[in-house]
Amino acid sequence: MRSPIQRGIQFLLSVLVFATCTSPATPQANPAATGLQASAERDGQHDFDFELGSWKIHLKRRLRPMTGSNTWVEFDGTSITRKVWDGRAQLEEFETDGATGHIEGLTLRTYNPKTRECKLYWANSKDGNVVVPQLGKFKDGVGEFYAMDTLDEKSILIRFIWSKTETNVPHFEQAFSADGGKTWEVNWITDQTRVADAQAH
Repeated sequence: MRSPIQRGIQFLLSVLVFATCTSPATPQANPAATGLQASAERDGQHDFDFELGSWKIHLKRRLRPMTGSNTWVEFDGTSITRKVWDGRAQLEEFETDGATGHIEGLTLRTYNPKTRECKLYWANSKDGNVVVPQLGKFKDGVGEFYAMDTLDEKSILIRFIWSKTETNVPHFEQAFSADGGKTWEVNWITDQTRVADAQAH
């Protein structure tokens, strides 16, 4: 005959077995659903493919940004964008002339497949410096890219916006903000017109 202690132990074991067998199963990840979610995150590797090729450029630039001035100057020129790294990056050569002089620059565009973001590096031939890269991505046909920089020794936020990229006349604007993005002042506007059907390789 079992003692009261033995009976108590047997009862506790019975309760534990019953609870284990009747407790709801822990939800498991659905492999199919996980795959659908991953595929739903769009790949932006080719978002800048519209830029490949040769272009005529019309540029408007604000002469003294963030000073209250509304004086603009205009330039006309050309650009050509080529594939780099077998299409995983791009290099644009940019050249314009206007009343205030000559602008010659390079833009390198790279893509990070892990973060699904692009980095845009700009260099001007006047000083050869590569500025802080813009970081961002495209959504619904519009690309927005941001970076922190300085203007007249003051910190500013810079924004690039690309639009009309599905056409042969894409549009680009650069704007500065001195209040963390609450307000923006556009200071650079570029309109492009494709001049060659063949894309650069």
